[in-house]
Amino acid sequence: MLLHLKQLLTPDEVRTAQALLGDDAPWMDGRSSAGAQAVTQKNNQQLAQDSAASRQLQALVLAALQRDPLFFSATLPRKIFNPLFNRYSGAANFYGAHVDGAVLHSSASGEWVRSDISCTVFLADPGSYDGGELTIHDSYGEQRVKLPAGDAVIYPGTSVHRVAPVTRGARIASFFWVESMVRHDEQRRLLFDLDMNLLKLRQQHGESPETTALTGVYHNLLRQWAST
Repeated sequence: MLLHLKQLLTPDEVRTAQALLGDDAPWMDGRSSAGAQAVTQKNNQQLAQDSAASRQLQALVLAALQRDPLFFSATLPRKIFNPLFNRYSGAANFYGAHVDGAVLHSSASGEWVRSDISCTVFLADPGSYDGGELTIHDSYGEQRVKLPAGDAVIYPGTSVHRVAPVTRGARIASFFWVESMVRHDEQRRLLFDLDMNLLKLRQQHGESPETTALTGVYHNLLRQWAST
């Protein structure tokens, strides 16, 4: 499932992120965090994970995720890999086609996280840079994603994806992975669709015996499929 999360970050949070991710931020070669296959495709910069700026921004992004009900409904998170931050500009301006590692080790928490779901939070105004589209290939075809600052996209961690070269300006973003309580994308999609339609039914008709029964269906499916 590919899903656009609008205004995950507030305008004030976007401004804070942009101020902390300027030219004087502790940027390093992005290949330092890439796996054996991805390292041959990766050409960008990444914020040093042990920096004060990184810790402040990680807390900012994680707080935004906690308050977003759409993120929770779509991902059903069990673990969230500590958010990372990257920049594409100048000569370090692209990331070729790759698949994210299946299981990743978080240096912040010491946890191993299965990458069921990938997430990118866009932090630069799309008019401030050319190129930089996130292109995702999966069973639903090719999707090219370039979102307003503060918006995010989630998509299956199994997808082949790439970041097109940035030919003007700088593309900055946060990226991370989610290990879901529900491992399979198809099951998460069914639960998400059921949850969203239940929400619409309640808005239109209020609580009813039918919505109560369908809520039971949702939770019984979640009970069968979830691992905690």
